[in-house]
Amino acid sequence: MLTISNRGYQMPHSPIRKLVPYAEAAKKKGIKVYHLNIGQPDIETPPAIMDAVRHTDIKVLEYSHSAGNESYRRKLVQYYKKVGIDVTHEQILITTGGSEAIMFGFFTCLNPGDEVIIPEPFYANYNGFACAAGVKVVPIKSNIETRFALPPIHDFEKVITNKTKAIIICSPNNPTGYLYSRAEMEALKEICLTFNLYLFSDEAYREFCYDGEYVSAMHLHGLEEHVVLMDTISKRYSACGARLGALVTKNKTVYDTAMKFAQARLSPPGLAQIMGEAAVDLPDSYFDAPKAEYLKRRNLLVSRLNAMYGVLCPNPGGAFYAMAKLPIDDSDKFCQWLLEEFSYNNQTVMLAPATGFYGTEGLGKDEVRLAYVLNTDAISAAMDCLEKALEQYPGRTN
Repeated sequence: MLTISNRGYQMPHSPIRKLVPYAEAAKKKGIKVYHLNIGQPDIETPPAIMDAVRHTDIKVLEYSHSAGNESYRRKLVQYYKKVGIDVTHEQILITTGGSEAIMFGFFTCLNPGDEVIIPEPFYANYNGFACAAGVKVVPIKSNIETRFALPPIHDFEKVITNKTKAIIICSPNNPTGYLYSRAEMEALKEICLTFNLYLFSDEAYREFCYDGEYVSAMHLHGLEEHVVLMDTISKRYSACGARLGALVTKNKTVYDTAMKFAQARLSPPGLAQIMGEAAVDLPDSYFDAPKAEYLKRRNLLVSRLNAMYGVLCPNPGGAFYAMAKLPIDDSDKFCQWLLEEFSYNNQTVMLAPATGFYGTEGLGKDEVRLAYVLNTDAISAAMDCLEKALEQYPGRTN
């Protein structure tokens, strides 16, 4: 009898996408579904970067360099300089989305059996990437009551072993929206220097900081050899389908090793790199409008949630996600129930159960992640649905 791999059995389902069949079934019944489950913005992709692809004069769509087109990498040097990151084009490796940058970081820096520490809740796909790389995720809990601030330093120290090789940080954070302060980032620097750890820094949302200063891991002086930055244009320019990211590091051994994995997959997307070059040429003022729009959406979503009886939602400092604690028995059951059994005015809302964003079994059972990526009218309607659903849900806890 044919079998699949142990890795295949162990690979977790995405909490963001696993309920898609239920959403599709609801739509077939004529129910409108508000998708707050996934970070797919409805902000228009800048026409200028779409036009760059439409108007290109390419006779043969060739492979690019495995590190990405040099012209694009040189353009990114200009972009990073604007956000206070001083790198050369030879320290930038273009990837197929931020996902591949994370995978390359895992494959390059960690051996099977090594451990990586991640404050939880964390981006659910870290679990999948770790599974593929044979790496063990060691979670340390942050709390909704403290707005998901960085756990105390001694919480990190308690779980460090001789197998610990890295810490992953995401700021602004997915799924919590928490924006790590300079003091918190400096504390991570000291841990990495003391215990000789890599710091993987996922910075997909740097443009969307609302209540504080953006601090990159690459702003931490003295940590240059330890930092592996993972990046993407997906959220920055509302271009998720372009699948264009970057791994950035000043550690030459890490870069050269990651290049071997890049060569094995040949090259990153060619047309997307044309988009990426054009994106760097957008005026600095481009981000003003989407940032203001996300801020307006955040304020609406958070105020509506906290006005609901029994609901707690910290105000996120960045990105476009919020975590909310609901008066429910099981977030997986609740999110499925919303799609299978509930509708209000022939509408319902799709949320991401928080269980998949935790590494510790049993956490997140009364929490959900919401992505405020829809316009304010849609968010208002979605909150109407959620408020009504909480009144009707059989597993309500108070």
